[in-house]
Amino acid sequence: MSKEEELKKLEEEMRSDASLPLRESNLVFGEGSIDAAVMFIGEGPGYHEDQLRRPFVGRAGQLLDKLIVGIGWKREEVYITNIIKRRPPGNRDPSPEEIEAYKPYLARQIEIINPKIVAPLGRFAMNYFLPKAKITRDQGKIFKVGKWFVVPLFHPAAALRGTGTLNALTESFRRLPLIIEKHESLAEEVISDDDENVVSQQDTLF
Repeated sequence: MSKEEELKKLEEEMRSDASLPLRESNLVFGEGSIDAAVMFIGEGPGYHEDQLRRPFVGRAGQLLDKLIVGIGWKREEVYITNIIKRRPPGNRDPSPEEIEAYKPYLARQIEIINPKIVAPLGRFAMNYFLPKAKITRDQGKIFKVGKWFVVPLFHPAAALRGTGTLNALTESFRRLPLIIEKHESLAEEVISDDDENVVSQQDTLF
């Protein structure tokens, strides 16, 4: 079965899964290249995403597009999705139960895409992979979580609210192509710690 067929099958499973919460909202499965080197993962769909059934199409999505183009990429060359695939009422934060319900589907989605880098956007998405991490301290760093290299980034919505956050996010985006270039050697550069998720020494990589 091809990646495209696997993703389609997964999407249809989600549509028919009556146990999933938030079914009053539209399913926003994800979009982009099935062979993407980077998979951006947000928290959940907002109003515009729910209406269009596409991830990151509001103001935050427009900034994400600009950041992607700013490093010489195209939106269609990456893959974009969210932890939960339906909008919580009033754009509230997803509950732990909702995140847990969608977790198996996201795990399979990541497995199918098999990106070199998983880039969670914002605190909620970051803590899905890195429960002990802090977004202000750890955004832009490289972590190893299972077999994935995870680079947490500020959420574009937060960057819209502050110049400092925007500058930090822009700088982290500039590093992504180099991280991909060094992907094969990253395992040797990353320092392992059994009690914490793994974090690289930034000054050894760049």
